[in-house]
Amino acid sequence: MPAFRSTLLRRGITAVAALPLLTLAACGYGSEAKDDSSAQKVAAGAEKIDGLDSVKIGYFGNLTHGTALVGVNKGYFQKALGATKASYQIFNAGPSEIEALNSGSIDIGWIGPSPAINGYTKSAGKNLRIIGGSASGGVKLVVNPDKIKSLKDVKGKKIATPQLGNTQDVALLNWIAEQGWKVDAQSGKGDVSVVRTDNKVTPDAYKAGSVDGAWVPEPTASKLVAEGAKVLLDEADLWPDKKFVITNIIVSQKFLEEHPEAVEAVLKASVETNEYINANPDEAKAAANAQLKADSGKELPAEVLDPAWKSIQFTNDPLASTLNAEAQHAVQAGLLEDPLLKGIYDLAPLNKVLQAAGESTVADAGLGVQ
Repeated sequence: MPAFRSTLLRRGITAVAALPLLTLAACGYGSEAKDDSSAQKVAAGAEKIDGLDSVKIGYFGNLTHGTALVGVNKGYFQKALGATKASYQIFNAGPSEIEALNSGSIDIGWIGPSPAINGYTKSAGKNLRIIGGSASGGVKLVVNPDKIKSLKDVKGKKIATPQLGNTQDVALLNWIAEQGWKVDAQSGKGDVSVVRTDNKVTPDAYKAGSVDGAWVPEPTASKLVAEGAKVLLDEADLWPDKKFVITNIIVSQKFLEEHPEAVEAVLKASVETNEYINANPDEAKAAANAQLKADSGKELPAEVLDPAWKSIQFTNDPLASTLNAEAQHAVQAGLLEDPLLKGIYDLAPLNKVLQAAGESTVADAGLGVQ
């Protein structure tokens, strides 16, 4: 993010006691972590990869995890893994997915930047690597148009974020500071009241008048719009080239070291899925919604699904420079000790897959393994 944003943030945030770690947070809807027994059928004559019986993949029931949703629904992961079964676990919170990665309950996962940063920092850089990108964008400030008609009207209002220290919470605190307003990051009290509210209940809080708006990811933003809210700001407009990481692919370092071919297979499937999504947006949107229904029993109505899907960009690029910027904003807000992120990325397997597919390689912004 531009340097002037960091300067303003330093002036705008009330000093708070530094916390050792960001809160690990959910980014959206989804069931509690559960095993998915509906894995795609293994093709006849296929062989196991790395001698593995299965590869355990985690993701959220969230449109910003659309690569995983579509990849599962269309069978890309199972096809790439051959006779090695692709098994799935669905999460609705970052902490549980990081815990599952650490315990070996999953091997690879789709997850937001804040949980990835925290998981890496908490383990002193020993538990995970980010091995690819998945999505950019899909985050908006939506407000009650009767109470907030312009950006300046946000002052004095109650704005929801998913959780203290999560990716959207930090983004809102950063934006508030740019306006020259002050908020205590821990309590959320100040010139704007930052109300930490689970995405699943934010629409009800909005309808009840408990909050005047929300800085939230999709599909929560579009769900609020369907309830009468208006989009006041798209976070993408605050970033260079309108791109910022919202979903990464992470892997256990142990699994990466012991099963590189399986990791490459999952990345190959991810790249193929993103190609499908970008070439067939309507079909991919329907596939993602079908997988949401399969996972949770509920699909999104068109008035929520259509605008939400349109606002998300699916990309193989992890947008590493924006992850570093997000971490620094959390540090400046007093929500994170200055993290040592060197080594958080290992993009060699992804770049190998991209080169084989004739696509451009991606960079780690100096945060890769040596």
